[in-house]
Amino acid sequence: MTEVVALGEVMLRFDPGEGRISTARTFRVWEGGGEYNVVRGLRRCFGLRTAVVTALADNAVGRLVEDLMLQGGVDTSLIRWMPDDGIGRTARNGLNFVERGFGIRGALGVSDRAHTAVSQLRTGDVDWDSVFAAGVRWFHTGGIFAGLSDTTADVAEEAMTAARRHGLTVSYDPNYRPSLWAGRGGPERAREVDLRLARHADVIVGALGMAGRHPGADRFGADEVPDALASVAGLLPGAQVLATTLREVPSAGVNDWSSAAWSAKTGYVLGPSMPGLHVLDRIGSGDGFAAGLIHGLLAGAGLERALAYGTALGALTMTTPGDNTMASIGEVEALIAGASAAVRR
Repeated sequence: MTEVVALGEVMLRFDPGEGRISTARTFRVWEGGGEYNVVRGLRRCFGLRTAVVTALADNAVGRLVEDLMLQGGVDTSLIRWMPDDGIGRTARNGLNFVERGFGIRGALGVSDRAHTAVSQLRTGDVDWDSVFAAGVRWFHTGGIFAGLSDTTADVAEEAMTAARRHGLTVSYDPNYRPSLWAGRGGPERAREVDLRLARHADVIVGALGMAGRHPGADRFGADEVPDALASVAGLLPGAQVLATTLREVPSAGVNDWSSAAWSAKTGYVLGPSMPGLHVLDRIGSGDGFAAGLIHGLLAGAGLERALAYGTALGALTMTTPGDNTMASIGEVEALIAGASAAVRR
């Protein structure tokens, strides 16, 4: 029985390893997507039964993405397969080229995702009452999916409304991407959509992204985070939990990593602090954080423990290549308990 469902785009990621996109001759491929990465983490690390609602063009590339998803254990039965016209004129699959960065050279993402199959979803395309009728407990979506086109925000709202009607817990991650909103109202329009959708959510992941004037406009020091989250709570009085990662980036390969959260019951809570965290690939770490947090909340572990799960899984996600975590629940719990990086035999 499916426990957690996500709505979002799943792209094919091209990874040049230690090299550069512009000079690469070979790439390793992975699947990934902001909302999908969360349910994949919940499946592979914590063993929850998960599914993703998405759309793919029915061609060899789409089937490769499906095969990668199957390896990740996420239920693919909710994929909408759109006819392929042979050249991607009517629908295509998204591609994402990502450099990991090193030292003073930051990570770089070059996405090729316009006019994808999933961006063409419209309200009424998915029978949400059927999706949520079989004992699903949690629904997750976010600002990446909402920003794909002029119709996807409506689909997200339709899904979130149905999820609430069925008694699910609903989470939303603003996850702002400037490239998705260029020429479509920019960060101001993204903020409007986030506020519209986040009002349907019980849990806001990446909540610090909703503080300030608009996404990306303001940075907050550690002493400013409590007030920033309080301001978001004022904007979203129905939210039960606000959570955020906290990251400083001395270099691409070394990050200071922590987290914070707020709830009406607990007030402000700080997560574990991991200064000087060595990073192999930071892409997907926020999604790993979301997966760990959701696992903890679903398990009734309490906000502080859920925050620890999220912080630990996000950290471990940065130690392996690709968007998705390769960590086990045992490794997550050991890190929370203070385990070292010593060899285990």
